[in-house]
Amino acid sequence: MTVAILAIDDSRTIREMVSRTLTGAGFDVTTANDGAEGVEAFATRRFDAVVTDINMPRLDGFGVIEAIRGGDTNRRVPILVLTTESGPALKDRARKAGATGWIVKPFEDRAFVDVLNRVTGRD
Repeated sequence: MTVAILAIDDSRTIREMVSRTLTGAGFDVTTANDGAEGVEAFATRRFDAVVTDINMPRLDGFGVIEAIRGGDTNRRVPILVLTTESGPALKDRARKAGATGWIVKPFEDRAFVDVLNRVTGRD
């Protein structure tokens, strides 16, 4: 069974890096350009995990987390924050909103894949 990941980031470079890394590890990756597009994509199919940036136009990562956790379907999906931010207040805010984990950019490919394997139960 293929594990489906939704990756949301306003940086095309990061989207491509995430997609390449996860596709190479056997994940089925869908990308979105910002939080609003990500929430729309989330409603179209069942994802096994979501990876989201925090600082994005239209809807930030906190809004993404809140929309998913407050939605009607797949509310318990693991949500990982992938961002350049590392402040404890932001991490606490994301955790309170319902984030499963926090990864600081730039990410190490193997560690990133390992975390997604763990949260999706693929390992």
